[in-house]
Amino acid sequence: MRRIEKIAYKKGDWWFWLKHKNPIRVLFNAKIAVLVFFCPIPSISGFLLGLTGMKVGKNAFIALGNVFDIFYPELVEIGDNAIIGTGCMITAHELIQEELRIGRIRIGNDAVVGARSVVLPGIEIGNNAIVGAMSLVNRDVPDGEKHAGIPARRIG
Repeated sequence: MRRIEKIAYKKGDWWFWLKHKNPIRVLFNAKIAVLVFFCPIPSISGFLLGLTGMKVGKNAFIALGNVFDIFYPELVEIGDNAIIGTGCMITAHELIQEELRIGRIRIGNDAVVGARSVVLPGIEIGNNAIVGAMSLVNRDVPDGEKHAGIPARRIG
């Protein structure tokens, strides 16, 4: 079940986010996100993400080419020894017509998010859980379970 907060805005008012987030902070986060995208050293990626307010656990492996939320990084938590594969998108917000949805994302200890997967806002991936490559995670993944597909479903 996704746990999200909904914020209404006037249709076509694309600048409404300035009321919620400091634009200087968002620009700083964007610069960090670019560095992380190209960084070949996972421990440095974790350190840099921590500068944005994201919580990254010890020995977390952050591969190249990942896209992390620059507006709400403080809502993302990656556990100890977790693995985030290449090219994943982890976003704590989504924008639809007249509504912004934000939600906390928690990726548990020893969890794996496979390459090119997308994790939507309000999702919890449990400890020792595995998300297969190229999956769309729109529901929680309980501890120790394996999920894959679009949308991600339990396998094995």
